[in-house]
Amino acid sequence: MKISVVTAVINGGDTLPQTVESLRAQTCPDIEHVVQDGGSTDGTLDYLSQHGHPHMALVSAADGGIYEAINAGIARASGDVIGLLHADDYLAGPEVIAEVAKAMQNPEIDGVYGDLEYVAREDANRVIRYWRAGDYAPARLRRGWMPPHPTLYLRRSVFDRAGLYDPSYRISGDYDGMLRWLTTGRVRLGYIPQVMVRMRIGGVSNRSFAQMLRKSREDYRAIRRHKVGGIGTLLGKNLSKLPQFGRRSP
Repeated sequence: MKISVVTAVINGGDTLPQTVESLRAQTCPDIEHVVQDGGSTDGTLDYLSQHGHPHMALVSAADGGIYEAINAGIARASGDVIGLLHADDYLAGPEVIAEVAKAMQNPEIDGVYGDLEYVAREDANRVIRYWRAGDYAPARLRRGWMPPHPTLYLRRSVFDRAGLYDPSYRISGDYDGMLRWLTTGRVRLGYIPQVMVRMRIGGVSNRSFAQMLRKSREDYRAIRRHKVGGIGTLLGKNLSKLPQFGRRSP
């Protein structure tokens, strides 16, 4: 089973080395790293040319935003299963992709996800939040639940039948996509109960109050679009983050 890991990046030279090294350390033998660069000028391309994954497919070209870049990467991917690894994130251990491949041997599921740790931007060893996702049940969507997006791996057939990310969203395209795949796409998910990815805090969605407000508006638009609830769902989605600050992974 070939696993394609898509990274959309622009000027990610500060954090990309840890991202790539975590992928190079994987024990799974059949990994393709699809890198969609938005025209970096900070040495990112030099680093990739010298230290990129042995099975890297790199394209550098201007794009219309992160979701357009991700879509371009998915379109180029040749794997049976496709996941994302953002340039601020890294895989939590060398067996993560092997666990994905093992779980995806089950023909009854269309994708898998796991747990996520948020770490400090300046000290990736300091855990800020631990997101224990738990098992998926459709009723949980109305309460604001979603799988941690950076841990989600899906069969190529999901994108073929249920579509890619909607680039009209600037921040919440991942939430919109997951709701679409889980509702109209009827995706069946398996849960890997371990931390799969560590994600640095300080992303675009929480850099300012204006960005957080925009994210909430986009989240609500996705909730209504896919008919999974209303204001209560949005409130539940945001309140569910609070216990993550006091929780630590086993």
